[in-house]
Amino acid sequence: MLDGSAASVIQHRERSEPSSIPHRFPIDHWDWVIGHSRQARSGGEPICYHGSIMKPKTLILRTAGTNCDEELAHAFRLAGSDTDKVHLNTLIEQPAMLDGFDMLGLPGGFSYGDDIAAGRIFANRLRHRLYDALRTFVAAGKPVIGICNGFQLMVKAGLLPAFELPEGAPPKQVVTLTDNAKPRFVDRWVGLRVDADTRCVWTAGLGEFELPIAHGEGRFVADDDVLNKLEEQGQVALRYTDNPNGSLRDIAGLCDPTGLVFGLMPHPERFTHITNHPRWTRETITSPAGLQMFRNAVAHVTSDNGAPAGA
Repeated sequence: MLDGSAASVIQHRERSEPSSIPHRFPIDHWDWVIGHSRQARSGGEPICYHGSIMKPKTLILRTAGTNCDEELAHAFRLAGSDTDKVHLNTLIEQPAMLDGFDMLGLPGGFSYGDDIAAGRIFANRLRHRLYDALRTFVAAGKPVIGICNGFQLMVKAGLLPAFELPEGAPPKQVVTLTDNAKPRFVDRWVGLRVDADTRCVWTAGLGEFELPIAHGEGRFVADDDVLNKLEEQGQVALRYTDNPNGSLRDIAGLCDPTGLVFGLMPHPERFTHITNHPRWTRETITSPAGLQMFRNAVAHVTSDNGAPAGA
């Protein structure tokens, strides 16, 4: 929520002419700030800037220790999707709920305190209680993204790399994300590049860019035969240009064989406004790379390849 001084500035801006807003602030930044200021005062939903057409719907799955669910929901909303944040216990009780959504987001955080290993408890609950529902969701061609802790739980639940998703029981885990090569928490922006041969839908149109990371267990590890298969099938989506954690072959993100299920350690939801970038006042940044990923997924769902649930 905005503090008192920030809210007073926003109120002044709203009463002033639009031209009084400093041009160095991107319009989408002020749209968001003003919209959320009005939301805070009225208790309603943020103002919609995407028109009145039917929007796709995204389920943001959270549990104890999840702490990036609101940022992830905000990114999807900016890209043109409605969102619902749903607790894991609720989805376990009502797995058919997934049928009413077009996309699924698994946020970052420290689920269940990362006891045992990062994402392990969350992953085990997915494997044993929701595998069939998730398999059906993926088989329907619906995009899924897991970020940081979400990526960690995806590989441990068998949702990635998903060389196969057999009926009845989840596949064996064949890759993992473990302690950084230098065993400490790393919180900084890193360079990334989209793999030239990737089939990932989420990274379409992106080349080299930067995103922030914040993890202590982000080192990607797999056997050579698995790594080779990932590269041969175009499932490596992102690589680090300045490897911060010792990940094998600089892998920062993976997709499944369809290109629709995507996991990555960097946080695209933290770069959805130009002003999120630490050098936005010193460099020309034309578009936030993180937001583009969510726009790509929304574009896929609303194109001929898919249609919003209930359309």
